[in-house]
Amino acid sequence: MRQRGRACVVVLGDLGRSPRMQYHALSLARQMSLEVDIVAYGGSKPHDAILEHPSIHIHTMTQWPTVPQGLPKLLRPMLLLLKPFIQFLMLMWFLCVKISSPDIFIVQNPPSVPTLAAVKWASSLRHSAFVVDWHNFGYTLLSLSLGRSSCFVSVYRWFEKCYGKMANGALCVTQAMQHELAQNWDIKATVLYDQPPEFFHPTTLEEKHKLFCRLDKGLRQALGIQDCVINGMERHNTDETLFTTQVGNDVFLKPNRPALVVSSTSWTPDEDFGILLEAAIMYDRRVAAILNEDDSTNEEILWKESDRNQCLYPRLLFIITGKGPEKEKYEEKIRRLRLKRVAFRTMWLSAEDYPLLLGSADLGVCLHTSSSGLDLPMKVVDMFGCGLPVCAVSYSCIEELVKVEKNGILFSSSSELADQLLMLFKGFPDECDALKKLRNGTLEMGLSARWATEWEEHAKPLISEVISQHTN
Repeated sequence: MRQRGRACVVVLGDLGRSPRMQYHALSLARQMSLEVDIVAYGGSKPHDAILEHPSIHIHTMTQWPTVPQGLPKLLRPMLLLLKPFIQFLMLMWFLCVKISSPDIFIVQNPPSVPTLAAVKWASSLRHSAFVVDWHNFGYTLLSLSLGRSSCFVSVYRWFEKCYGKMANGALCVTQAMQHELAQNWDIKATVLYDQPPEFFHPTTLEEKHKLFCRLDKGLRQALGIQDCVINGMERHNTDETLFTTQVGNDVFLKPNRPALVVSSTSWTPDEDFGILLEAAIMYDRRVAAILNEDDSTNEEILWKESDRNQCLYPRLLFIITGKGPEKEKYEEKIRRLRLKRVAFRTMWLSAEDYPLLLGSADLGVCLHTSSSGLDLPMKVVDMFGCGLPVCAVSYSCIEELVKVEKNGILFSSSSELADQLLMLFKGFPDECDALKKLRNGTLEMGLSARWATEWEEHAKPLISEVISQHTN
């Protein structure tokens, strides 16, 4: 039977915040020369590589509206049932009518309800194959709010397992998840590790300067009354940023710049931002104790040398990127803090600026803990692609990604993270040997692995086999 040369990528979520599915679409178009339809919600802007590729076609669904705060409790169960029903009908309309008939559907899981059922029905009606890409388990995410003992969680798990087994093939993100799917779900999955695409790479000095010039206004807006980054640090000319100075055609990093720490979070319960906030407070207090400071210390002089051979601990600027439900709560907490050596900024960056920021930072922090304990944080993969070492929360399978003392360090508490910040940044920027060692290890390990290579080796053979079996 003649192949139609077409694939459909399905995301019941914001496409711009689903990088792995964007990369699938790019690989299907570039490495298999397929026409690719993406069915997803709108929201954040996808990467330009997606928008500009002539073989990739985005079909945007209407998002389910936010439930009003004052809605009577009796109506909430009805909405919980109505929402997946409407989503199912919308998915069926797009998958069976709006797009051309594909050879294969590739669907992101979670969410499982109603996505897996809709894709299964659509694949049957259109005589297409379908592959599930397991990022995590939907029932474990639901259990964060309802508890593992909830009957809704049990039904959700049954649904997820039942429809997951109907797929013609499966991909997953870790060996631990592959084992769980095989042993307890009777699903054979191929491990496709997240790897950074080519646009995640170390940032040059010129790129850093241009980025900080674009972000300068936001970086100089204090998130609170007291701010160690901008107090007494007025901008003298347009060739100067908080981190860089341009003299003629040459760009230099400021020797008295703050250390830049980046963390990307979804501001959800499975990423406890409170850990980072407490660690920052501990860093501030411990440095003050080390220097035997009192309240009379000049707060504008926060970087100096105690003698000619030893630099003191630097100011830290944490840039927190991402969107999510708990963002405003933590921003309000940050506004009430009075820290001498730590400042925070929250922002949402374009898909083009985000890799540049990672490549410009000194350290990444990952707060992802995983509802299932079986998935890995893609944000760390992105950081490694930019040569950025990471401090990450320790959990069961994280060492499949973070190699301790080679490209990162693991922590289990805010106190441990504070200790790591003190250890890594002592002597910053020139004499912080521990941080330099991690960065060198990250560059050696991270730049050798790329998404296109991983996809070619593991995903392409599976997808080609599934299409071939289904069309013959």
